[in-house]
Amino acid sequence: MSGTHEQTFEELRGQLQEAAATFSDGPDALESILLGIVDDVDRAVREPLEIFPVCHHSPASALAMARRLREKQPKVVYLELCEDMAPLLTELRNCRLPVAVQAFATEVDGFPADWSPLSVVAPITEASAEYQAIAYALDTPGVELVLVDRSSDHVFQWDARGTHSAEAGADPGASDAPPAEEEAALHGDAVGVEIGDLRPRFAELEEHLLHHGRVRHWSEWWHQYVELPLGDSDHDTYRQVMLLIGSLFRRLAPGDPHRVRVDEDRERYMWTRMREHLAATGTDAADCLYVCGAFHAASRVAEFGVHGTDTFEIGPRSATRWQHGLIPSSHAAIETQFGLASGSVSIAATVWAKNVRRTRVEPFRLAGQAGAKTSKAKKTVVAAAPVPTAANSDKLTGFLRRPPVLDRLDETELLGWSVEIVRAARRNGYLASTADAIAVFETSILLAGMRDRARPTPYDFQDAAVTCIEKDTVPGRRDVRRLVDIMMGGDRIGQVGYDALPPLARDVHDRLAPLNLKLQQRGVQRALLDISSQPQLEKCSDVLWMLRYLMPQGTARPIMGERRLGERPIQESWDLALGTHQRALIELGYEGVSIEQVLEQRLRRTAYGPHATTATVLEAIEDATLHLRSRRLTDELGTRALEVLSAERSVDGAPEVLRRVRRLLAYYRTSEPVLPPWIESFVKTGYAHYCTLLPTAFTDDDATVRQVAAMLGFLFGMESLALSLGCDRTQLELSVAQSHPQEPSKVALLWAAQVQLGHLSRADLRTRCDELLDNPMVVPAYPRYLSGFVHALEPVPGLADLVVEAVSNAFGRLPDPVLLPWLPTLISTLRSNGAELAPLLIREAGRIFPGRLGELDAWVPPWRAQPLPDAARPGGRAGDSRNVALLAAHPATCDAVASLLGCDGTWQTADPVPEGGQLIGRHPDTAVALESLLATP
Repeated sequence: MSGTHEQTFEELRGQLQEAAATFSDGPDALESILLGIVDDVDRAVREPLEIFPVCHHSPASALAMARRLREKQPKVVYLELCEDMAPLLTELRNCRLPVAVQAFATEVDGFPADWSPLSVVAPITEASAEYQAIAYALDTPGVELVLVDRSSDHVFQWDARGTHSAEAGADPGASDAPPAEEEAALHGDAVGVEIGDLRPRFAELEEHLLHHGRVRHWSEWWHQYVELPLGDSDHDTYRQVMLLIGSLFRRLAPGDPHRVRVDEDRERYMWTRMREHLAATGTDAADCLYVCGAFHAASRVAEFGVHGTDTFEIGPRSATRWQHGLIPSSHAAIETQFGLASGSVSIAATVWAKNVRRTRVEPFRLAGQAGAKTSKAKKTVVAAAPVPTAANSDKLTGFLRRPPVLDRLDETELLGWSVEIVRAARRNGYLASTADAIAVFETSILLAGMRDRARPTPYDFQDAAVTCIEKDTVPGRRDVRRLVDIMMGGDRIGQVGYDALPPLARDVHDRLAPLNLKLQQRGVQRALLDISSQPQLEKCSDVLWMLRYLMPQGTARPIMGERRLGERPIQESWDLALGTHQRALIELGYEGVSIEQVLEQRLRRTAYGPHATTATVLEAIEDATLHLRSRRLTDELGTRALEVLSAERSVDGAPEVLRRVRRLLAYYRTSEPVLPPWIESFVKTGYAHYCTLLPTAFTDDDATVRQVAAMLGFLFGMESLALSLGCDRTQLELSVAQSHPQEPSKVALLWAAQVQLGHLSRADLRTRCDELLDNPMVVPAYPRYLSGFVHALEPVPGLADLVVEAVSNAFGRLPDPVLLPWLPTLISTLRSNGAELAPLLIREAGRIFPGRLGELDAWVPPWRAQPLPDAARPGGRAGDSRNVALLAAHPATCDAVASLLGCDGTWQTADPVPEGGQLIGRHPDTAVALESLLATP
């Protein structure tokens, strides 16, 4: 037997040695490569444990795998896949392919923090050799499936962060795939791990093969020169050809030390695991099958083979806690992540279905899997064929000498394609006709002939369709190339079944069941919630609002209804797309067992993060109150907000802090009998904090007028509560007195603060504004003063009338040559810095100015009206007499008000009525008028 093996490839070695001497000046280099390839193939063929080399998503590999499994019926299948993913493979029964097995970690321990979250995916399609091996092993009694590749943790241990594309087989610089569409993002930024990564790593070699093969990209070359010739080959020929290709690409790969080390360590890892299993179980190597990529099958490490050395030590895993699950995948996602041409996986699925019908090989399918027929692996028992002595004989010589088989033209298939693409183009807005179908048919044949092909491939047909149908513009959402991809099989999108979902995802589906929607279905569905008539739907509303917070945009989108502090929902309308975003929901399940738990973790992570600010912590408190209604969590986060506020030395977040504190205070004052202790402490600390920072903020160029106005809004708005908690108003007065701004808007803001404190009267403020308008040197900066006054409405809203007066005086007093140049500056300043305060200003102006145009000529501004005489004022003598008369007319009311105010007193007797002479002396005019009336006849 050994002699037979030694003579197996002697003839091929001799021919390659002669070729090396003929085509090179010195035969050493080329001879070493060519003979080394033969040695690699010979070594792999002679291995007692049968090695089955594959290429990912190759119909030829899947067909050869199904045929070999039925012939050999191995008892153990070793599969090149992350060993920690083994428990998930049984859940494939509850899924519709394609799906991806995923390992996910959000909290890392032993890796850099900026790597988080870690994600590793292994996509699985029906037209793949790994799925055939999995289905055979899981559905055949007595067969064991062993995953032998490195764990997900080791994937990142060996990673240099930046070699993800190398590990996944997706070289961004050599990718055939176009920019990803929506479905192409199903894998996100996960690291792709897949068996059968078979692509030249030597750029010049790939360019040479594409040029001489007259093809556009690598996927087309593989389809034409590997897939089609191996589709009908026997097992030995298939295996030796795949080993030859793997060895060739490996020996011509550039010598990247890190990549070479990772490749060799993976091979050492897998062979070490297989020898450990064989030793532990006592299984005969002849009853096993090792399924791996052709690149790793042609290995030269010392640990290769059953009798290899045991010098490789597998290091321990890190302390990172990994979660595992199944996520939906798609053809476009696989193409994008692994650098394949657009539509290549769909074409592979079509070729797989055609090969199954043509060869009548019965593939393996998991029993009960969605979208698949019941597997007959248990019913069909095929006796293992005895392996002849010459089973490993040289098949490469005959295969390499054999001329390519020219497939005859299948006119019926090509006509069907041409008619279908024209029909699809017309549905998508193209002005295509029967003439275009004929042109596509003839052009496909012409292109195939130019490329030395008797039968047009799907890629030839795609180029012909683009040439004949696509014009200057694309009228619809899809171009012709995309239409061909869809027609050839479409971008199939997998789905994870309910039973295979993590507990959180199942809980979400159960809690949303009252909506009576097909939540597993892709696309957008409308949900109507009439909570007033069906109170049980309020729980569904709570779930939807939490999903909106946690899931990507578009998963749960409210159409009608909103959630605010202190309000209860009545009616809501939602657009749901849980089926479309199933992957995000599954990854949410890796973080906890319920969405409430995940939301609480997210809020804590936000509040305790290294970049947390007071505003972000207050936002987390508001979200916790809205969605969780947890007093325990809000108190904890409130304490955290107090700590962050005390440590801040800038006022960047002052506007957001003011807005959220006001909202929380209004909520607690209306919903709870007393304020929580944390918010009382927050107001007290914030009062002292902003008093300390106020003088610096007034003079700091980095602090905007909006931020300083927000600080004053906090101090004046929270003043009554802060003083009741023990704060001293003197601190605020001293802080304002120590502020000496130079910027005009901040100067105006300081004036407004002084008016609020009583240090500046409104009359003095009017005088200062008039002086600004009278000074021609200051007039160009007047809009900036107005900007400060507008922002002053935040802390001092009572100045709205003065701001309207200041703007009106500017328009009334300044001449057009002065007014018109700075009018655009005024508008832009108010729009950029005071947009949220403009409504208050507009309302005040609407109250002051006349409502009709005709009244404008006779209208006098209130600030120019003559003051009333003292007698007509409410505080004058006449006013006093009227007030006394009013109190005397209603003594009971006066007594009630006095008792409420705690005043004790008695009514005094009024002065006696004066005599007639005294009365006439006090009012002579009245006496004269009365006399004239009496004298009238």
